[in-house]
Amino acid sequence: MIVYAFIDSQNLNLGVRSTGWQLDYTKFRQHLREKYGVCHAYMFIGYIPGNENLYTSLQRKGYILIFKPTLERSKTTIKGNVDAELVLHAMLEYKHYDKAIIVSGDGDFYCLVEYLAKQKKLLRIITPNSRYSGLLRRFSDFVVQVDQMRHSLEFVKNKKTEISDRSKP
Repeated sequence: MIVYAFIDSQNLNLGVRSTGWQLDYTKFRQHLREKYGVCHAYMFIGYIPGNENLYTSLQRKGYILIFKPTLERSKTTIKGNVDAELVLHAMLEYKHYDKAIIVSGDGDFYCLVEYLAKQKKLLRIITPNSRYSGLLRRFSDFVVQVDQMRHSLEFVKNKKTEISDRSKP
């Protein structure tokens, strides 16, 4: 079975951080591979000049990055909504996978999730925490929460990681 993951990076990152911890993206990619057999993990992320080390690090960890241009709304707010790109790529790749995993708690993906479920191509919806959109509650049998796996997926700083992996999404 060929399984692809489509990851809303901002929703995942902010959702995990809102519960007081930081996701280890190496462990998360390994989890996707080992638990679900994910061969391609597409990560949708806003492109910010100067974050090239972060992007390279994520690619080395096994993610395929799909960039969205960003807009600076203020000195502290950058907007890079990736929803349309994620849906588009899930459909462009549709014939290449047997099952899909959507990594987001965003209700904007309802139509994609509904379609994949009807086609029997939805394997899981991985949400950052329990505060995911009510629109996705209908698909609760597919939902897995990252915060329930905190013990195995949490980024733990040590001297080696402080030196080699300073930037996180």
